[in-house]
Amino acid sequence: MHVGIRAMAEDLVLDTAIRDWVLIPLSVVMVLIGVLRYFVSMLLCSSQTPDAKIVKEGQVILRARNLRTGANFVPSKSFRLRKIYFCNEENGLLFVPKGQVQNPQAQMFSDPNMAMDMMKKNLSMIIPQTLTFAWVNFFFSGFVAAKIPFPLTQRFRSMLQNGIDLSTVDVSYVSSRSWYFLNLFGLRGLFSLILGEENAVDDTQRMMQMGGFGFDPSKGLSAEKDNIDITQHDWALPYCEQRAEAVLRKVIS
Repeated sequence: MHVGIRAMAEDLVLDTAIRDWVLIPLSVVMVLIGVLRYFVSMLLCSSQTPDAKIVKEGQVILRARNLRTGANFVPSKSFRLRKIYFCNEENGLLFVPKGQVQNPQAQMFSDPNMAMDMMKKNLSMIIPQTLTFAWVNFFFSGFVAAKIPFPLTQRFRSMLQNGIDLSTVDVSYVSSRSWYFLNLFGLRGLFSLILGEENAVDDTQRMMQMGGFGFDPSKGLSAEKDNIDITQHDWALPYCEQRAEAVLRKVIS
């Protein structure tokens, strides 16, 4: 019985009409909707002058991160001086007193433009997704649209075969509804090529932002301060000759 089911799953052949009228149109529409959503969101969002304090704190975080990643390429004394410069409890750049901790929710409610921009971004994501999902569910429901070229376990069945109630179909086959979700959350790389890396539409990041009310710089400063405090310094220069010798030995041999 299991052999027959497996043979039936392996012999499943997809009609070329499904490729021409389901797979390709659905993929093209998802790309066009993503590009259209980007330009609509650019038109809806009002141009605001960035807060100088937030920009400064972001630059401090980047400098501290560069110090942490390249700590082993500076002498130990230089690293300690930079560590004190960033993490000093009195006047360190990363130290945030408890009384100066900002509440991003209160900041949003105090600025109506920020709340309006947040609402516009959420609407520009929710409305196209709702309409597109209704369109896919009405016209393309029940189709087996594609096949993954490698085997998968049974845990992927609910993710790849949404809308198909056939346990005999192999897990590597993808339904049209699941193909919609794969395009929805997996096209960021393509959008980064079309729109640029900074302008790529990331639905996963937007959905995570819907649960919050903006970026809290104080948390970023405190987190980077803790990361620098636990960073272990190991100067790489004394071992560069041994590493170069090992590389040359590998090349020669």
